[in-house]
Amino acid sequence: MQIQQNGMTVWFTGLSGAGKTTICRAVEQSLRSQGYRVEVLDGDIVRENLTKGLGFSKADRDENIRRIGFVAHLLTRNGVIVLVSAISPYREIRNEVRHKIGNFIEVYVNAPLKVCEERDVKGLYKRARAGEIKNFTGIDDPYEPPTQPEVECRTDKENLQESVDQVLSTIQKHSLESQFQLMNHEVYEEKI
Repeated sequence: MQIQQNGMTVWFTGLSGAGKTTICRAVEQSLRSQGYRVEVLDGDIVRENLTKGLGFSKADRDENIRRIGFVAHLLTRNGVIVLVSAISPYREIRNEVRHKIGNFIEVYVNAPLKVCEERDVKGLYKRARAGEIKNFTGIDDPYEPPTQPEVECRTDKENLQESVDQVLSTIQKHSLESQFQLMNHEVYEEKI
């Protein structure tokens, strides 16, 4: 059963290993089980397909986020809940994408660098520390945390379900506010 829904983008940002994809996939599973139309844009998968030719300079990272944002915008305006899981280290480009999409929730998946390095299942931090990977976010390239995210998940202090519940609660609240604004807009148009 499909639910009547407004599209929105939920953007998970944070260091590698912070837990973005884990939370994102759990949120996806919950929303799908409730009948919502959901698409996930995972940064690693997007890099393999949509942005394969881009490197890791600031300009290439910004272009990567613009492309992800463009796809998210198309899906959002077509009534899909889009879950984006991407490091997206630079505040300015995240804000640019937020303004283009409009119906946007930023989720800061926050874990200290030390914790992320301890969770390093892919061995990326170890390789970056050894100088094998250049421009690695958090090591020799900056990560600019959001200043006012709608949700902050402290994955070093809370369990997965607590993080997922925060995100789902915010999506529900945001969805209700969007529906209310849409109803008010339709009522206003009818009066004209």
